[in-house]
Amino acid sequence: MMADCDVRIVASQAELDPALWDACFPPPLEGRWWYETLEQSGLSDQFVFRYARLDQDGRPIGIAPFFCMDLPLELVVPDPLLPLARCLGRLFPSFLRQRTLFVGSPCADEGHVGLLPGVDRRPVLLTLQQALEREAKRLDRQMLVWKDFPLAVAADMDWLAGKAGLFPMTSFPGTVAPLPGSTKADFFAAMKGSRRRQFKKKLRVSAAALTVTREVVQHPDAAVLSEICALFQQTYDHATVRFERLGRPFFERIAAWPRASFLTLRQAETGDMLAFMLCFDLGDTIINKYIGLDYRRPREWSLYFRLWDAVLDWAIAKNATVIQSGQTGYAPKMEMGHTLVPLRTYCRHRNALLHRLYAAVARKIDWASLDPTLAHYDAPEDLAR
Repeated sequence: MMADCDVRIVASQAELDPALWDACFPPPLEGRWWYETLEQSGLSDQFVFRYARLDQDGRPIGIAPFFCMDLPLELVVPDPLLPLARCLGRLFPSFLRQRTLFVGSPCADEGHVGLLPGVDRRPVLLTLQQALEREAKRLDRQMLVWKDFPLAVAADMDWLAGKAGLFPMTSFPGTVAPLPGSTKADFFAAMKGSRRRQFKKKLRVSAAALTVTREVVQHPDAAVLSEICALFQQTYDHATVRFERLGRPFFERIAAWPRASFLTLRQAETGDMLAFMLCFDLGDTIINKYIGLDYRRPREWSLYFRLWDAVLDWAIAKNATVIQSGQTGYAPKMEMGHTLVPLRTYCRHRNALLHRLYAAVARKIDWASLDPTLAHYDAPEDLAR
């Protein structure tokens, strides 16, 4: 019989052993360094970060990051259902902005509960669920959400959902670009022919209209950081789906991390920064974390494609095997050789009636309703309900 699991809630990543972090969140997962950055980035008006340390027989066996925020329902409700949701919001004022406890991270591509090898996951997950339900009640959080968990843990999460009364919901998928060989020619050869031709055409048209200089910047100075922040704000304002809002403190802190690099494009003629991508070098995996584009520039400059071309050269030179590019912005990512990574979210509302209403809404959510760009892509059958 498995020993009981104890759950201890702490307020900072610093209260947990760095060796436990390393064992439970190995690359390419974003570990202690990531949560340390988020804690120090002035995000307390958006998120409250907490961590569950999991113990068995008096020894730590795992870490479960979680956070609290007030979630606007518009982020996940399909557009056709928004009128109904707003009607329900008039009956239940809290319906459209839920006080939510999320298991996972607001700024990581996948949810993860880190456990040491050999730990029986399912009983630990159930104990964690029960502890987080108590924590959600203490914090007056009506909804508990396991955010964006991958197929690799779907069997365990479905088991937990059955035991704890969670309902599943399709998440925005992640994206990855495999690098199948040691050259860019290998990458292009693996692409669908029509996409390869379109990508190369965009690069040719852009190159005829614009000469750029590329640079890989680590530890940028104050002036460069100002340019980066301005481009990120443009991109944030242009986005249709917004979750985290990041300011200069975040970029200052992540710039100090040795594995963080800013890949930049500048207009050769003027020296103006036109685009950047913040990348994390995690060995075989490069994480494309955030981008900034100057949306005032002509469309035929195709800045996103020029930026991706630069990142592709950099990643191949580093012998990476995959670039992980996160959620949203699907149209250009698919044109640039990405594939979709199915993710699933699991939820429970403390109010039984609202739980049933949310579950009914969740059954209507699929990739196409989250983003019309994905209408021609089907999630794997094992995600179907």
